[in-house]
Amino acid sequence: MKKTAVLLFPQFSEYELTTALSILMQGGKSISVIALTKEGVKGEAGLTCIADETIDQVNYQEFDSLILTGCMDIASVVENEKYIEFVQKISNQENFIIASISSSPMLLAKAGLLKGKKYTVGLLKEHREQCGLFHDANYVEDLVVQDGNVITAWGSGFIKWGALFGKAVKVEFEEAWYRE
Repeated sequence: MKKTAVLLFPQFSEYELTTALSILMQGGKSISVIALTKEGVKGEAGLTCIADETIDQVNYQEFDSLILTGCMDIASVVENEKYIEFVQKISNQENFIIASISSSPMLLAKAGLLKGKKYTVGLLKEHREQCGLFHDANYVEDLVVQDGNVITAWGSGFIKWGALFGKAVKVEFEEAWYRE
């Protein structure tokens, strides 16, 4: 079975990962935590995580899905071409599933992966317009939006987002555990 990639960057949002990771564990699906280095990545609440592998070490064919959380400073992440290239390369596979929450759909927009897709993002309209990466006609004012293989959400939608992701990657889990 292929794995799910969990891309971490400085000040990633730990709580947004909780439901999705719990569902993957319950379903027996392996994950690999990926970052720029193995020096440790500190989340917004102070939790430090060590990557299983770096962006440069990834064998893209081992993965069928990607999880992206939001972070406190998404602009600096989007400005780093290594993150953009990673997202483009790993997602360039047939039936690849992407779950992106909070501010991280900005990475998808920069990577060109939201073209023609309905999406939501945890950014106010003026921030979406200011960055110039989003097509507002495709924006949906919902907590969680799934369009094909792309699932996007506001941070507060992390439970529903995680459950949709679990269904999209076809793992068995006890849905009643994750009621809002």
